[in-house]
Amino acid sequence: MNDHGEKTSIGEFGKYGLIHHLTKNFRPSLKSTLLGIGDDAAVIDSRNCQTLVSTDMFLEGIHFSLVYTPLKHLGYKAVVRAISDIYAMNGTPEQLLVSTGISSRFAVEDIELIYEGIGAACERYRIDLAGGDTTSSVTGLAISLTAIGRADKGSIIKRNGARPNDLICVTGDFGAAYMGLQLLERERRLFEKSTGIQPDLAGYEYVIGRQLKPDFPAGTLLELENSKIVPTSMIDVTEGLASDLIQICKQSQTGCRIYYSKIPVDYETSRVAEEFNIDPVTPALNGGEDYELLFTAPLEDIDKINSLHSVKVIGYITEQPEDYFIAGDDGSEVRLSAQGWTGKAAT
Repeated sequence: MNDHGEKTSIGEFGKYGLIHHLTKNFRPSLKSTLLGIGDDAAVIDSRNCQTLVSTDMFLEGIHFSLVYTPLKHLGYKAVVRAISDIYAMNGTPEQLLVSTGISSRFAVEDIELIYEGIGAACERYRIDLAGGDTTSSVTGLAISLTAIGRADKGSIIKRNGARPNDLICVTGDFGAAYMGLQLLERERRLFEKSTGIQPDLAGYEYVIGRQLKPDFPAGTLLELENSKIVPTSMIDVTEGLASDLIQICKQSQTGCRIYYSKIPVDYETSRVAEEFNIDPVTPALNGGEDYELLFTAPLEDIDKINSLHSVKVIGYITEQPEDYFIAGDDGSEVRLSAQGWTGKAAT
C-alpha cells in the first residue's frame, strides 16, 4: 500500500517483479531444496527416495466465494488441500509450486494476503515454496498448486490394497466443513437481502473454522509408524467419507460395511445440522472438505489402533465387490453411494 493509503496496481510491478515481491521472504529450509525460486526451474534432491507429485486447482465461484473467505485463509487452505494428497500416500511433502491467475479487480495487497496464508501453512507443515507463476485472468481468481514430496521405497500406501476383514479407520470427525459452508451461504443470502447488517456467527467457530482454515492430521502418520501399524490402503477425505471409501473399495475390488453410530461427528456439527433439519450423519458421509485420513488396517492390529486417541474404527472391508453398506443399531442396512463433491459452483 502506498503512502496515501491506496492499493497498489499489479501493473506497477510486471510479472517478474510481482513474483519477486510476493516471494522475497520465502527461503528454502530443507536440504532437499537445492534451488528454489529465482531460476527457470526448482532443483530438488530426491536422494534414494521416491518422489510424489500432486496438483490441485482452486477456482473462484467453484471452490470458494470471496464474499466470506478471507484471502489469507484461502492461501492456507489451498496448501492444506495440495499436501493432503502427499500425506495420504504415506509421504512427506517438502516443496510447493504455486501459480495464480489474477483479474484486474485485485491489487498487490490482496495477493500479498494469499501469500501470507501460503507462508503460514508452509511454516506449519515445514514445506518450501519452490516456484510458480502468475498470469492475468478475465474471470476472477484462480490458484494452482503442485505439491512435491518423498517417501522411502516400499513405504508408499496406495488405495488398492484393502483386503476382506481389514478394519476401516478414520481420524478426526466429519461433516463440520460442509455445515460451516451451509451456514456461511445462509448468512450471505441474508446479508444480500438485508440492509447490510453483519451476521452474528458467535457459537459457530468450529464449523466455520473447519470450512475456512482446515488442518490435516499429519501427526497420525507418525503415530502409526511408532505403533508399527502399516495401513493396507489410505486416502485423504476431501470429496466425502462415503465417496472416498468407495474409491478404496473400487480400486481394491472389495465391499465395505460401516456403522451409523461409529461415524464421528462433532457436537457443534450436530447442532448446526439440526438447525438445517439435516441428519448429522448425512453431511458426515457426503459433505467433503474434511481433510481427514481414511485408511484400512489388518484386523490383528485392532488393539494397537484402539490405543490411538486420534483414530477410530468405523467398520470393516467385505469380500464382495460393489457391496457398500452402512448399518444401523437396529440391524438395518442402507447402501452407500458416492454423493460427494460435484464441481457445482457456489451460489
